Amino acid sequence: MEQLTIQPFSKPFDVVMSPPGSKSLTNRALVLAALSKQPCLLSNVLFADDTRRMLDNLQSLGFDLTIDESAHTVKVYGQGGEIPASLALLKCGNSGTTIRFLAAMCALGVGSYTLDGIERMRQRPIGELVDMLRNLGVRARYLDKPGFPPLRIDADRLPGGTLRFGAAQSSQYLSAVLMAAPLARHEVMIHLEPGLPSWPYVAMTMRLMTHFGNMVELERDPDSGQPQCIIVPRQPYQGEDYLIEPDASNASYFLAAAAIHPGAKVTIRGLGRHSVQGDVNFAQVLQNMGAQVSMGQDSTTLTGTGTLNSIDVDLHEMPDTAQTLAVTALFAQGTTTIRGLHTLRVKETDRLAALQNELMRLGATVEIEGDDVLRITPPPTLRPAAIQTYDDHRMAMSFALAGTRVAGVTILDPACVNKTYPDFFKDLEKLRA
Repeated sequence: MEQLTIQPFSKPFDVVMSPPGSKSLTNRALVLAALSKQPCLLSNVLFADDTRRMLDNLQSLGFDLTIDESAHTVKVYGQGGEIPASLALLKCGNSGTTIRFLAAMCALGVGSYTLDGIERMRQRPIGELVDMLRNLGVRARYLDKPGFPPLRIDADRLPGGTLRFGAAQSSQYLSAVLMAAPLARHEVMIHLEPGLPSWPYVAMTMRLMTHFGNMVELERDPDSGQPQCIIVPRQPYQGEDYLIEPDASNASYFLAAAAIHPGAKVTIRGLGRHSVQGDVNFAQVLQNMGAQVSMGQDSTTLTGTGTLNSIDVDLHEMPDTAQTLAVTALFAQGTTTIRGLHTLRVKETDRLAALQNELMRLGATVEIEGDDVLRITPPPTLRPAAIQTYDDHRMAMSFALAGTRVAGVTILDPACVNKTYPDFFKDLEKLRA
């Protein structure tokens, strides 16, 4: 299907939703289970393009997996930190978590591992991760353009040591090193500089490491309380079964859909105050704009009040919700300012430029300030438009929300949602009362 025209909802809805498992948690859990001593059963696994890349590449590295898509489970037979294959070509598509997590994981092996992706992946920087690995004694080299894939890791087990991590282009670099670090030959210590991007994702990684049997030490600045140093002890992962939460980033679309439809109500099962995902806090952003929110231990309910106000908010801790908020801003009163967006330039596409282009198609006034700030002023009346998605799943899902309110919104290349949420448009139809 090359395009999909979204039909506006005719009346408010009241539904209970449970989005599929989190991509971020699925790919982290797959890596940690593969590094564990004993077999691990992962449940509510997401089966989408990004996670299939991880599954395929783990098998290329010699790991034994029992995959049951109908039950949404994967049993991973961990090798206790060993990488079975000594030679592998890992095809990562456009999955950033896959190429970053596996680059660090391969450093634990003994052999030569090549990591590559599609053309867009070859435009996405990986130099900061390579520098971190080199500081820990890893032999890594670029096979084409310096700082970008393809990349070769010539591994002789991860030596370890001390490094610094600051305002990088992606927190996934730190998460990648952290997951491999307990199996290094020497203890790993990471000094953290101010301005860390997407810290909740790093906290998520550390919580999963604890679940699989390794407790990292986090030191905070005594005055500011900001993370200052992470010490990763040398300790093997024992391994545990793990139930993966629904994806909080993907849940943001249904929460926003309720927020922009007066009288609509949605309850997200499996995501509440106990969630390990930082993006669960997007509900609070919508509440600050005027939606009514009730959050339990394992569920979140949002009701559209009929009034949405503009907001000035920093999303550096949950940048994957920026596109959802940008489209929500089309239905708010006044100019919405979204800050903390510098990492959006190097995602699946240049999301800042893509947002500006497509919001303007709908009639909005959009300003970009540097690489960090987006300002959105909605027009008096939104106009129909064919939305380019730039092979970016979040562009398709977020702009589909506009189509639930405005006639004539067409999503081009809707299949790009297969990256993380193949059934998104089917699930969006469940909101139609």
